[in-house]
Amino acid sequence: MSCWNPVEKPPVGLLLYQIRVRDDKMPLAHIAIAVEAVGWSHPDTIPLMVANTLIGNWDRSFGGGVNLSSKLAQMACQGNLCHSFQSFNTCYTDTGLWGLYMVCEPGTIRDMIHFTQMGWMSLCTSVTESEVARAKNLLKTNMLLHLDGSTPICEDIGRQMLCYNRRIPLHELEARIDAIDANTIKEVCTKYIYNRAPAIAAVGPIEQLPDYNQIRSGMFWMRS
Repeated sequence: MSCWNPVEKPPVGLLLYQIRVRDDKMPLAHIAIAVEAVGWSHPDTIPLMVANTLIGNWDRSFGGGVNLSSKLAQMACQGNLCHSFQSFNTCYTDTGLWGLYMVCEPGTIRDMIHFTQMGWMSLCTSVTESEVARAKNLLKTNMLLHLDGSTPICEDIGRQMLCYNRRIPLHELEARIDAIDANTIKEVCTKYIYNRAPAIAAVGPIEQLPDYNQIRSGMFWMRS
């Protein structure tokens, strides 16, 4: 098992990709896995936002079952794979992190990692137009919901002025989202996710978390 005491110097190269802190006194494992993405102003930001929406989020308070918008959420719900998960697309000035944070019981970690990576690979190879259309509508709805009130509108103006030096009108953002199709998602996700080395941070009872090389091998599918 690849695990090290955080007060000691980690093995050479390990710190570049993962930090694992095993603590069996904790009831649940908290794990984040991510790949390097892009900054706010990069043209691939919007497609990655749609891809992030395709993976979605879930926790045990949700209903829906097979009617959930995310395939990973459906599997998590039906298979009791985790307590919750949250896909994220965090942008900075010239780089970003695209990934998923999950909270799991020790015995479901391996399956949750496996199905997460299957979901990621499906974005690169087999996502459909109907799935993308549903994610685009959900993303636009969430954008509008986040602007409900003067305070979030002011925060959005300030954030966009810092990131873009202007406020992008909603109709312009919607047009950028509407221009994305399944081929765009496949191309962009292949560029940033397919066969890329992920970064991993994990704490808790993580004995069942696969070693790094095994997780790394799940970042691609054999293609004919």
